Amino acid sequence: MLLVVDIGNTNITLGVFENEDITATFRITTKIQRTSDEFGMLITNLLNSRKIELSKIKDVIISSVVPDVMHSFENAVVKYLNKKPIIVGPGIKTGIKLVTGNAPEIGADRIVDAVGGYELYGGPVIVIDFGTATTYDYITEDGAFAAGITSPGIKICAKALWEDTAKLPAIDIRKPDSILAKDTISSMQAGLVYGYIGQTEYIIDKIKEEADDDRIKVVATGGLGKIIADSTDKIDIYDSNLTLKGLRLIYNRVKGIS
Repeated sequence: MLLVVDIGNTNITLGVFENEDITATFRITTKIQRTSDEFGMLITNLLNSRKIELSKIKDVIISSVVPDVMHSFENAVVKYLNKKPIIVGPGIKTGIKLVTGNAPEIGADRIVDAVGGYELYGGPVIVIDFGTATTYDYITEDGAFAAGITSPGIKICAKALWEDTAKLPAIDIRKPDSILAKDTISSMQAGLVYGYIGQTEYIIDKIKEEADDDRIKVVATGGLGKIIADSTDKIDIYDSNLTLKGLRLIYNRVKGIS
């Protein structure tokens, strides 16, 4: 079994693969203050809850955009799983060519998503990850990471709305039945969700226009991405486990597994 780990700004997502199949997924909050023992106990308890024996985890691969977590998390994997994890970073074999001017600055999560989108669904492809930030990455037909767009995530937008206004309440993010809102909460939900659908559609159209390619497939992932994906025909595929699948594909490439 392979343990894959995606350490994001808000959550740490873990997945267990048996060959190509995901047998379990877990999500915990990203907290910099945790020690290696705390991480180790969390990992072991999560695995035990699904009756996954620690001895069956043969390898671990990690993607992270939170450097301050890595020391404790890596040590936890070494101490509790007795494995030296593979870290996605510069020099690792991914199969994606980085042709942008700031290649070293591209986050590991974006590379992993690009691998998943391109290898599983083919290129050219736009991969959208609706996370803490929303990222739109364009991968060409021959597997080159050609461009990336970053915008505030929908939760960031929602938080700004109620924290920076005196009378607006915190709300659940969901799509109301109509944009013609009749109360404060549904008016906020309408502005957030319908506004985000509009942003998503415009950016997709603009990428296709400037790339001069209508064949580009659009693949989305990320926690709140399903709300948007279900509300527009601009997104072709929604894959909630795209990042975890991308990690498995990178692991296979590093290990020479076809």
